Amino acid sequence: MNEPSLQSELKKKEPFESLEQEALLNLLRTADELNSLFSSLFSDHGLSGPQYNVLRILRSAGGAGLPCLEIAGQMITRMPDITRLVDRLENAGWVTRSRTDSDRRVVLVKITPAGLAHLAKLDQPVRALHKQAMSPLTTDELRELSRLLTKARQSPTS
Repeated sequence: MNEPSLQSELKKKEPFESLEQEALLNLLRTADELNSLFSSLFSDHGLSGPQYNVLRILRSAGGAGLPCLEIAGQMITRMPDITRLVDRLENAGWVTRSRTDSDRRVVLVKITPAGLAHLAKLDQPVRALHKQAMSPLTTDELRELSRLLTKARQSPTS
């Protein structure tokens, strides 16, 4: 099976300036396509990708909740304004905020029962979409892809 190249997909007449450029643009193109699939799923459930990510992080944290800065540190993509993101989730009734007794400056964010229920509705569709999106790759290819992406993030610029 002959797979189309990024150059043909982009209808680029000239070759890429470097292999690094081609690989990075390929990564960005793939991320955009996959992100589009997940954005559509989350949108159907009244969420953005980052909102889903916050709910997922809070569910993993358990009942104690997490400070906003810790949530921001666990996000898949960097979010400059986690406060506004939490505002929207709080307005929807999916999270609550409270100050800690030990340090009134720290705001803990906790997922509500409604947030847990909403997130549970997405568990199976998200797993199915993971499988569907990555179905062209074998188990060994998935392991190698993960290894290479982790290695790429270790570059001096990160």
